[in-house]
Amino acid sequence: MAPPPRLKTDIMARAILRQSGQDGRSAMLLRKGDPDAGGILVVLAARNGCGVVLSQTRTPEGEPAWLRATGNTPVDAEQIQKFIERQVKFDPDLWVLEIESDSFSPSFEAILL
Repeated sequence: MAPPPRLKTDIMARAILRQSGQDGRSAMLLRKGDPDAGGILVVLAARNGCGVVLSQTRTPEGEPAWLRATGNTPVDAEQIQKFIERQVKFDPDLWVLEIESDSFSPSFEAILL
C-alpha cells in the first residue's frame, strides 16, 4: 500500500500559520526551509518566554501527527533555541514556526502523540 500523498512543506507551513492566526494569536515564520520536502518544528510559546516544541511525525497508521519534542513540560527560551539549533544542524531543510499559546496546545488541526 502506497503512503498517502504529502503536501509541499511551504503550503503546509502557510496553512498552519493562517489557521493559528485566525483567533488573534501571534503566529510567525522563524525559519524557512526547503519548500518541497523540509520538516516543520512548531514552537508553542507562552508570553513569559517558555514553550514546547512540536515535531512532525506519523501515527502507526501513517497519518500525519505531532510529537512534543521537548517533552510535556514547557522549557525556557534558551532550551528551545538550543533544541532548534541542534535540529537544524541535523536537518538544514527544516522550517520553524512560532505560535503564541499560553496553554501549550496547537491552534491548528493536529494529532498529538
